[in-house]
Amino acid sequence: DRVALVKQAHGAFKNFLPDASPVNLVEEKNGQGRVYLSTYPTMMGLIDQLEDGKRLFGVGHFDLVIVDEAHRSVYQKYGAIFQYFDSYLVGLTATPRDEVDRDTYHLFGLETGVPTDAYGMNEAIADGFLVPPKAMSVPLRFVREGIKYNELSDAEKEHWESLNWGDEDPPDEVSAGEINKFLFNEDTVDKMLRHLMENGLKVDGGDRLGKTIIFAVNQKHAEFIADRFDHHYPHLKGSFARVITHSVKYAQSLIDDFSKPASTPHIAISVDMLDTGIDVPEVLNLVFFKAVRSKVKFLQMIGRGTRLCKNLFGPGQDKTEFYIFDFCQNFEYFNENPAGASSSVAEPLGKRLFKARLDLLTLLRAPASKSTAGATALTADESTPAYAKTADLQTTLTEQLHGEVAAMNPDNFIVRTEIAHVQRFADRKVWDTLDDAAVGQLRNHVAGLPSQQESEHITARLFDLLCVNLQLTLLRKEKSFVKLRERVIEIASRLEPLSNVPAVKAELALLQEVQTEGYWEGITAPIIEHLRRHVRGLVKFIERQAGTIVYSALQDEIGESSEVVLGDYNTGINLAQYRKKVEAFIRANANHVAIAKLRLNKPLTQTDLNELERFVFEAPEVESRDRFLESYGDKPLPQFTRSLVGLDRAAAQQAFARFLDGSRYSSQQIRFVEMIIEKLTAHGEVTVGQLYEPPFTAIHYEGLDGAFAPADADQLCEVLEEFQLLVA
Repeated sequence: DRVALVKQAHGAFKNFLPDASPVNLVEEKNGQGRVYLSTYPTMMGLIDQLEDGKRLFGVGHFDLVIVDEAHRSVYQKYGAIFQYFDSYLVGLTATPRDEVDRDTYHLFGLETGVPTDAYGMNEAIADGFLVPPKAMSVPLRFVREGIKYNELSDAEKEHWESLNWGDEDPPDEVSAGEINKFLFNEDTVDKMLRHLMENGLKVDGGDRLGKTIIFAVNQKHAEFIADRFDHHYPHLKGSFARVITHSVKYAQSLIDDFSKPASTPHIAISVDMLDTGIDVPEVLNLVFFKAVRSKVKFLQMIGRGTRLCKNLFGPGQDKTEFYIFDFCQNFEYFNENPAGASSSVAEPLGKRLFKARLDLLTLLRAPASKSTAGATALTADESTPAYAKTADLQTTLTEQLHGEVAAMNPDNFIVRTEIAHVQRFADRKVWDTLDDAAVGQLRNHVAGLPSQQESEHITARLFDLLCVNLQLTLLRKEKSFVKLRERVIEIASRLEPLSNVPAVKAELALLQEVQTEGYWEGITAPIIEHLRRHVRGLVKFIERQAGTIVYSALQDEIGESSEVVLGDYNTGINLAQYRKKVEAFIRANANHVAIAKLRLNKPLTQTDLNELERFVFEAPEVESRDRFLESYGDKPLPQFTRSLVGLDRAAAQQAFARFLDGSRYSSQQIRFVEMIIEKLTAHGEVTVGQLYEPPFTAIHYEGLDGAFAPADADQLCEVLEEFQLLVA
């Protein structure tokens, strides 16, 4: 989803698989090769492109499609790419998502939480493919507790009151979450930088700070950090520490320079841009100077430091760890909330607007007796100037929705996936008799498809959505109507001073009326439609108000740093995947000496038991004894192991040999014993209690006691007990 990642992957293919003739489609639209690399938008454009009636890439063009960073950007319109190509599909991600509305597993047809294969960070570190972090929690008072006016000294209170708070009075408190968003305190940043420069890992014999990424809150925060660094290190000004964000010109060039070991910048101050995907093995220090609540994002950010790097500290002195300085208690948060905070994906504006208009049309067409708003809400006074009738509004909505569908290009590859529905609703007559089924098809199969209608300014479409939602809440008599109404009034109040704009001046009377109580008395959906039509084109004239930025010079406090550990490096991989991995490992090693003894029903010595525990608990697939116990409880390892590998059938038959003598027992009794052997062969264990349950009750409804005389039943139980005595 980013040009920088395409360039990075293209370079890797050239280095490792040059014979594949890799093509970077972002730069070479008509390049020829065997491997093509592209961003999502570029690929969508190329798929949709027709030359002489043919597509550059047909549905069968590729044998394999690989989705890198598969946890991002594939849950809305870009998912159509993977529906379009008829190929094998492989998704790669360090952090699969398992939220309902963006489930990475669903895209690949997998059970949620159970990937096709998983190789965790702990395993990669244990195998020597990644380096582990050393995380330090650094208590910095203001970013953890905020600033309270009544806790300041008299001199600090005077300073607080002298700050430029814009049109607002000085607040009594600025919360921790607001520090570094709009209030930037010099000493807070200075103390962070000093701690980093003194304690961060260094290169060049300890003379220079190693490559470092500082994760900032926003663009202004990043710029403030860079300014404070330049203030304290004027000889390094403008080169050593640089802001690398989407708002910076030549950001890719800065990333390239940051990727060179000896080149400046050595500190990259980032907002989102370097959180994921960027591969710079020389990174030695990460600074979390922002609160992160997405587990996926947090682990991706940690991943920027895990890359191996040979000879980083000198010949034969490789990178073995990296430092994380956490000033915002992120580690503490995720240790208390392992899954992180839940989030959702917002639908595209066009799709939301289509659905909202469809809901409004359905509501207006409902019989008066069924309407939640009642007849009075659907009629207006005769003096209402325009759109006084509900029928007029219904007609307008119908024309808007039909027009959008009719403008959908049947040759567009996304539209083609729903072509039957699009063709049906492109017929204007169908809209006159919409039933519930038709509305459902429009919502689920047509809403959000690309249309070739002329593009309108986003502010106008956002105002459309606001007005449609206002109409819906009015008709449904929902409390949220008041909140939406206040937003409309605010827009009108911000437009009124712009009367020097002719278009605004022409609607000045309406804008002033909207701000009166009288306008909203007896308001109807048609009146709101009249307002929408007259104001939607004016909203673009409102300047986006930037919040007041406050710069302060209060003394902050920094405490002793302490090492912390993140308990779980996995996200979106559930317990089922871990168990699947452990059980596959044990079954694959059925010939291990101790495991083979269990299969053959031979007693284990203490030495055998110790070796079994060492072999299992030290295996990368198992991770540790604690992880195993957390997942399986305290069931003894020998019983657990044999429940997986089962019992050798010959060994079980030998133990029950006298019961298989057909001359002593009936065919039903022999079948009872054979069922025990089958269960032992499959699961390695049968308890006496199970002999009174299905399938044994199929032989006799009383189970063991009904099938055998008491003496024989006791002997059967004694044989079963032999399988419990596993340790000699």
